Amino acid sequence: MLLNINQYPKAMKKLKLIVSIAMILLISISVFVACSKSDDDSSSSSSASVTALTSGSAVFSATAVINIAYSGTATLPYTGGNGATYSAGTAVSSTGVTGLTATLVAGTLANGAGNLTYTITGTPTSSGTASFVITFGGKTVTITLTVNSAATADCSSATGVAKVVCLANAFLATLTTTQQSSVVLTLNLTNAKRWSNLPCGLSCRNGLAFSSLTSAQLTAAKAVIAAASGTGTEEGYNEFIAINTADDYLGTLSSGGYSSGYYVIAFLGTPSTTGKWQLQFGGHHYAQNITYNAGAVVSTTPSHQGIEPTTFTYNGTTYSPMAAEKAAMAAMLASFTTAELASAKISSTFSDVTMVPGSTTNTFPTTKLGVKVSTLSSAAQAKVLAAMAPWIEDLDPTSAAAFTTLYSNALADTYVTYASNSNGVSGNASSFFTANTDYVRIDGPRVWIEFICQTGVVVPNQIHYHSVYRDHTSDYVGL
Repeated sequence: MLLNINQYPKAMKKLKLIVSIAMILLISISVFVACSKSDDDSSSSSSASVTALTSGSAVFSATAVINIAYSGTATLPYTGGNGATYSAGTAVSSTGVTGLTATLVAGTLANGAGNLTYTITGTPTSSGTASFVITFGGKTVTITLTVNSAATADCSSATGVAKVVCLANAFLATLTTTQQSSVVLTLNLTNAKRWSNLPCGLSCRNGLAFSSLTSAQLTAAKAVIAAASGTGTEEGYNEFIAINTADDYLGTLSSGGYSSGYYVIAFLGTPSTTGKWQLQFGGHHYAQNITYNAGAVVSTTPSHQGIEPTTFTYNGTTYSPMAAEKAAMAAMLASFTTAELASAKISSTFSDVTMVPGSTTNTFPTTKLGVKVSTLSSAAQAKVLAAMAPWIEDLDPTSAAAFTTLYSNALADTYVTYASNSNGVSGNASSFFTANTDYVRIDGPRVWIEFICQTGVVVPNQIHYHSVYRDHTSDYVGL
C-alpha cells in the first residue's frame, strides 16, 4: 500500500529539520578535515615563499645560438627564503624566441638569500631574446636569454670549458642541418674508438673533413680546437697545425691520401657545460679525444702524435713538430746511470707502439717493465716527469696542470723501459732515438706514454716518429 505523505504534515516538517541538521554537520566535518590537512602539510612546495626574485641577476651557464640544441642552466637569485623544501617544476616555454623550456630543479630554500636553479633545454628557432615567465613562492618575474646568430656569437669573454662550448655552438651554427647531423654523433664506446694513425680520412674517423668546410666554417672549427688545446710554441694547437702541414708536405711527394684536408672534427654528444660529451679532432699522425663532464675535462686520452719526416720545409718555413717529445725522452734516458739504463732496457724489438691508435682489442699489460722511478736519483725522477710534459701540454693549461699533478703524485710507482737504442749511453741525450725500432715507454699507475722511431713510409731514407699517450684510468671514461 502506498503512503500518502500529505496526510502527515507534522511528521514531514520534523523529517526535513533532521535532514537539514545532518547536512550542516557533514559540511562542518568536511571543512574541519580539509583545514586540518592543509595546516599540517608544511613540506609541500606551496609552502615555499620568498620576499623577492632578482631577475636582473639571473645567470645562464652557456651561450645560445640559433638552430643549435641548447642544454644549460639558469641560476635565479632570491631573498627572504623561508627554508621550505620545494619539488621540481613543470616546463615553462620561452616566448619571443621560441623552442626552449625552463624547468625548476627541486631543492630547499635558504633561510634568507639563495638561488633557484632551472634547466634550460631545446633548440632556439631564431636569434633575439628568449623570455621565461617564472613564478615561485608567490612572486613572478621574467628572465631572459640572448640567442645569438652565427655571425654575432661572441665567445671572447668566456673562459675554459665555457669558451670551448661557446665556440662549438658558433661553429655548429655555420653548418647546414645535414652537416650538423654528421658532426654531432652519439657518445658511445664504438664511436669513441674510431680514431687512427692511418691516412684513411673519414673511412676510419668520425665527423666532418676539413676539405668539406667553407673557409668560414674551417675557421670556426679551428677556433674550437685552439680553445681546447695547449698554447705552447711547439705544443697544443701549434703542434696540431704543424702536423697538418706535414701531411700537405707528404701530399707533394705521394698520392697516398696525404693532406690537411683529410683531418676531421666531431662532437660525441652535445657540447655543454653541464653534460658529458667528447671532442674529437685529428687525422693521419694526430688524434685528440677530449672528454668533458659537468664543465670540466675528465679525460684527454687516447691521444696520438706522429711525424714524417721528423723535419721538413714547406712554403719556406721549416717545421719539427715532435722535436720536444724526442728531446724530452732522450734527456730522460741520458739522466740514468749506466746501471739504471741496464735495469730499464728490455730485449724486445718493437715495430710500433703497442697501444696502437684505434684498436678495439688491445689492453694495457698487467706487468710493468723496466726501472721503477722511486729507485732513481731525484734529478732523474724530475726528468721522467719532464718527459711526460710534451704530451700533457697538448691540453689547455688548466687541465694540463691537473693531469700533471695526478701523474706527479704517482711518480714513485711509475716505471720506465726502453728497447733497441743500441748507441744510447748515459749522459749523452743525442745518442738516443737515432734508428728504426728505437723505443721507450713510461708506464705509471695512470699515465702511459710510448715513443718509437720507425722507417719512413713516404720518405724511406729517414726515420719518422710515432707516439701514443693513454691513461689506465680515464681512457674512454665511463663508456
